[in-house]
Amino acid sequence: MTEPGSRPRPGGRSARVRRAVLDATLDVLHLHGMDGLTVAEVSTRAGVHETSIYRRWGTRENLMIDALLEEAEELLPIPDTGSLRDDLIAYLTSLAAYLTTPQGNAFDRALAAAGDDPAASQARKQYWDTRHSLSGEIITRGIDRGELPGTTDPRLAVEMLVAPLHFKVVLSREPLDPGLPTRLVDALLRGIVADEDTSGRDTDS
Repeated sequence: MTEPGSRPRPGGRSARVRRAVLDATLDVLHLHGMDGLTVAEVSTRAGVHETSIYRRWGTRENLMIDALLEEAEELLPIPDTGSLRDDLIAYLTSLAAYLTTPQGNAFDRALAAAGDDPAASQARKQYWDTRHSLSGEIITRGIDRGELPGTTDPRLAVEMLVAPLHFKVVLSREPLDPGLPTRLVDALLRGIVADEDTSGRDTDS
């Protein structure tokens, strides 16, 4: 018998229902995009009543965000190797690998193509805010270790790294060169960390 206030055991019915709903949500997102997702279709695919989905997630947007963030957490873990450069290269390499899969490619375009109504805009903002907060930990650790200046903006640094990948996938639709993550990281770090050979150079010479 479950004691009052205790949580369902991992792997119990609650966990199975949640997994089924999130998997169905991702399937629909990858198939129809954010604008085309309906709770009714998720309900049918998951074999769960719509009322149960709304009771747990409240809104369609909350459901999408939960599914997308869990997928990102699984496929895009935040590395912690003890080295800023190694962490950034590992993170960007995993992102590039994900975006080159049919699943990741469809996700990126779906997120970019989502409408601008208040609910969709809030869902998109919530997703990116959370992802930037997590990936920004790499930059924060680099600051703490003295590898970056204390004035470094973690979100801006991450955006400068990941933006070229998303640009190529969504806009130019160019293939992602396997060596691109390393080149982007090195370009970013050379821009943030002053080069000892040039920092004291006389600008009049």
